[in-house]
Amino acid sequence: MVDLLAQYAHIQADIDQAVLDVVKSSKYINGPEVHKFSDSLSQYLGGAHVIPCANGTDALQIALMGLGLKPGDEVITATFTYVATAEVIALLGLKPVLVDVHPETFLIDVDAVEKAITEHTKAIVPVHLFGQCADMERLNALAEKHQLYIVEDTAQAIGSDVTMSNGERMKAGTIGHIGCTSFFPSKNLGCFGDGGAMFTRDQALADRLKKIANHGQSVQYYHDIVGVNSRLDSIQAAILNVKLPHLDSYNQRRREAAHRYNQLLATQTKVNTPVEVGYSTHVYHQYTLILDPSVDRDGLKQYLSEQGIPAMIYYPVPLHEQKAYLQEGDVRFPATESLCKHVISLPMHSELTVEQQEHIVNHLNQFLNTHS
Repeated sequence: MVDLLAQYAHIQADIDQAVLDVVKSSKYINGPEVHKFSDSLSQYLGGAHVIPCANGTDALQIALMGLGLKPGDEVITATFTYVATAEVIALLGLKPVLVDVHPETFLIDVDAVEKAITEHTKAIVPVHLFGQCADMERLNALAEKHQLYIVEDTAQAIGSDVTMSNGERMKAGTIGHIGCTSFFPSKNLGCFGDGGAMFTRDQALADRLKKIANHGQSVQYYHDIVGVNSRLDSIQAAILNVKLPHLDSYNQRRREAAHRYNQLLATQTKVNTPVEVGYSTHVYHQYTLILDPSVDRDGLKQYLSEQGIPAMIYYPVPLHEQKAYLQEGDVRFPATESLCKHVISLPMHSELTVEQQEHIVNHLNQFLNTHS
């Protein structure tokens, strides 16, 4: 699905040297590479404060801890997403309130969010799924109206730009109160292990998040609040320092690959290709098709696998049907439930070649045209 070895080959000398420099320095924890990465990413994000941490799930948890929410407070998020988004809400004793997504863009349905707001709602966690952003302008208006926090889950959309109605362009993760991302190896900006970060334009909030991530301390052995131990190690930061300058070109190559897929699939009537929203650039963390209901998805996935072509299903079971997050009553989310039955993702990364994509689509068409 992601050719990390081919990507590494292009930057091998720089990566090897960066890792070796950390080893020679022996400054493995909170070393200068971590501070350099934080500063560089802040500059890339237009000056937002960056607080590195151990992984994307920790980023979401620390963000919610930093907002001072109380057990029982409601947090609205999408039911069509990876479990981490709801997991941290529940882990903190908060109540995840799940809503449906748009059936074509996969993004959280803002109308559904508005209907779900109650007197107990304290925050919204929009997921910028598959590489483009939720409608942050409308969500910000809702948040302001109801005095809510917004925590952006930007793990799949780092580098995406949002154009506001006044023409201002803002980076994904810098539009709400806090943005959270992951540097898992397969992400558009990935390290060689686990890693994550939070972004905010609020200095006081940044200080609090940094403190929480460091055992609740800003001075060693003086713990002002309850915190956790979550840090990006120096080797991962060194790798990210090498890769960050390439992020925009990686994202551009993903877009080019996605548009090439679109062209190759233009006459295929049994799939719907991804829809790009007008206000956000798409960085194509995933290239996800919606199959016609007549297509045997499991058969297609198996057939592609037999041809040496990986394909993935994101996500086969929505959060509201997971045992850990079952909703009370007969709650239905038709868009999500349909997507979970009919989506399939093809290989997507910055190293895809024309020949690889033609090979993938030829076999995809072969199956679709011979199986009903």
